[in-house]
Amino acid sequence: MRNAACLSLAMLALSAVASSQQAGGAAPGPTGDVNYIFLPSPTVPDAQATSQPIPRLPDGTVDLTGPWVGGGSNVDIELEGGLKPGELPLLPWARALRDRRKEEQEPYTVCLPMGVPRVNPYPWKFSMSYTSKGLSHIYVLHETGDAGAHRVIYMDGRTHPDDPIPTWWGHSIGRWEGETLVVDTIGYNDKFWFDSRGTPHSEQLHTVERYTRINWGRLRHEFLLDDPGAFSRPVTLNFTARLLRPDLKTGGGELMEFICLEDNQYGAAAKITPGTGTSPR
Repeated sequence: MRNAACLSLAMLALSAVASSQQAGGAAPGPTGDVNYIFLPSPTVPDAQATSQPIPRLPDGTVDLTGPWVGGGSNVDIELEGGLKPGELPLLPWARALRDRRKEEQEPYTVCLPMGVPRVNPYPWKFSMSYTSKGLSHIYVLHETGDAGAHRVIYMDGRTHPDDPIPTWWGHSIGRWEGETLVVDTIGYNDKFWFDSRGTPHSEQLHTVERYTRINWGRLRHEFLLDDPGAFSRPVTLNFTARLLRPDLKTGGGELMEFICLEDNQYGAAAKITPGTGTSPR
């Protein structure tokens, strides 16, 4: 069951709405038609989210490891971030670009990284790296692999470089504020889309993320987006990630392997047409 769910998720769920993670079923396209069929990963249900205490690491720090499902903006960053339609403060050029982008232009359909905060709806987790001096790095790992990319959050006290080379994940430095992990990132390139709707950004993008485990089964992701190149003002978005069920007989609580091929043939066996937003019905 776990294998089938993750395979279907990775191949078919690029435009799935966040609410489908709980109910499953078909995801409506922008015109109301069904473009993708979505089988969600099995997550801890709402009724059990508070059934266990929040776990902690040996040093007493709250354990944010996961793996989690959701917590980002796969379909529509405005809607999924808690804003009303038209409330996202895009500059005119950025709004026009979003409106003319097509599904077949989606960077992820050719195996490029989804970017921040687009972790929805694929399972992902935090991985901690320690030295004799303590926590030095946090890695954000994706079940999809994103062409082998992983995000690095530096926890060793370093600052941002003065002139970072623009990259897909940017340059991230982190710190703890009580039990909240705060991640400050600059140095993004402008190549990834914030969502499958095509919401753009510029290389001036600066994000501040606040991750708080509000209970055993849920992780709050507060996302400050500051990009004077594409937005008229900073805006704060809010997402919630759900804990992957740890009680499954096979693969429970673990990420599965998924390889996105350069020629994008991973859906051929399911008769999916890559990059077109279509699937057999």
